[in-house]
Amino acid sequence: MPASKEWLLLPPLVVASLGGWLVSHRYGFWFDELYTAEVGPLPLGRLLEALVRGEGTIDYLRDAPPSYNAPYYAVVHGWLALTPFGPDEVGLRMLSLVAMVGAVAVFTRAVARLADRRTGLVSGLILATNPFVVAYAGEARSYALALLATALAALGLARWLDGEPRALLLYGLATCAAGLAHWFALLVPAAFAVAALVLRRRQAVPLVVATVAAALPALAVVGIALANGVGGSGAEWIRGVGLTVPRLLLHSWTGGDTALLVAMVAAVAVGAVRGRRAQNDARVVALCWVGIPVSAVTVAELVHPVYVDRYLLSAVVGLAVLAALGVTRCRQRWLPLALGALLVASVTATLSDVGQGPRDDVRGAVAMVAAGQEPGEPVVAAARWDALGVEHYARRLHPKLIGDVVLPPSPVPDSPTVWVVRGATGGVKGDVVKLADLDRDLAARGLRLADEHRLEGRRSTVLVQRWVR
Repeated sequence: MPASKEWLLLPPLVVASLGGWLVSHRYGFWFDELYTAEVGPLPLGRLLEALVRGEGTIDYLRDAPPSYNAPYYAVVHGWLALTPFGPDEVGLRMLSLVAMVGAVAVFTRAVARLADRRTGLVSGLILATNPFVVAYAGEARSYALALLATALAALGLARWLDGEPRALLLYGLATCAAGLAHWFALLVPAAFAVAALVLRRRQAVPLVVATVAAALPALAVVGIALANGVGGSGAEWIRGVGLTVPRLLLHSWTGGDTALLVAMVAAVAVGAVRGRRAQNDARVVALCWVGIPVSAVTVAELVHPVYVDRYLLSAVVGLAVLAALGVTRCRQRWLPLALGALLVASVTATLSDVGQGPRDDVRGAVAMVAAGQEPGEPVVAAARWDALGVEHYARRLHPKLIGDVVLPPSPVPDSPTVWVVRGATGGVKGDVVKLADLDRDLAARGLRLADEHRLEGRRSTVLVQRWVR
């Protein structure tokens, strides 16, 4: 296979194409992205105040402040200020796409430094076509930025392993940025520190010290959240999964595609146990890269629910390195075939995932209401998790609804016709109770459910209901 420097540009071009195609669909925002759209444009002083006080900036989400993600919202604020983009489905997602293109480029270079250019190219292509990676290249959240930072940390580690003392500065700055982008990403530099100890023993002490020092800013943000009593806000929905973390994460990495799952498992298995001596550093780093964070979260799950697949995006990319090590073990004439089979399965899974539509379709729900609602008919966001989308899209796309939108905890005005927008699952436990109360309240007024429409998304379903007397 070609191994010149120019070929290392191919992976970022591939993810730019696939991610750009996803962004071009302009799918409606889901809840977390809506939060980005509402909080990102706020003045930095207001954002800092919300972080310190532990108060939400949205009336009905006062107990969901921008705590852990405050550094990301500050970056979003800067992005909106310095670019021509607005806080919409293209402008906010373009930040993630740019970050993911950079992440794939740096990742490819880092693996080439750890192993060789051919392995770097193969690992970069595996990463660039992966459905899990492409999905977060087109989502207005911090995961692409976290992956870019951890890729830079990997490059710093690779240079340090090659004997460049100044590489510790790159490594330290990148580790700091990774933790600020998403504090779960700190698990990856911790894994790198373990890999350095395995490979260089006592010589790794400066890198371990740099890892600890670089983690302090992110830990300070976490400490502020814990100190002001909102450490667990917004995490009530996380359900315990116990020892199934590795299986669930592998399912997310492969997009649930059986062909990709089989191909990845085979390539990773070979890469984990076989290889040339020159690739030993890459193998140790890759095993620690994915193994230590996943093990840590699995153990934590036995104590408290913490697992969310996207939180481990920066860690699971270590599988791409192991898979590349496995693929490059093939004989020269079989290597293109092995890589082609893996990439075809990966691209197929990615295209299938993108083609399933938005994560949830609250934008479509608001549009449906706007098409049938008459002035004066209340439009009720059933729970606060529904309210964010209803308010955002009514204000931005259907301003005629604004005067009739009812957000929790406001009471529903008396009317012979009431529109309700709600998630099919009801959200967290407290919201399920509130939804039942809403149904009883409407029924007590003599209203009955006349129509219900289900808008299916990739991850959830939104209901549009019309209650009439």
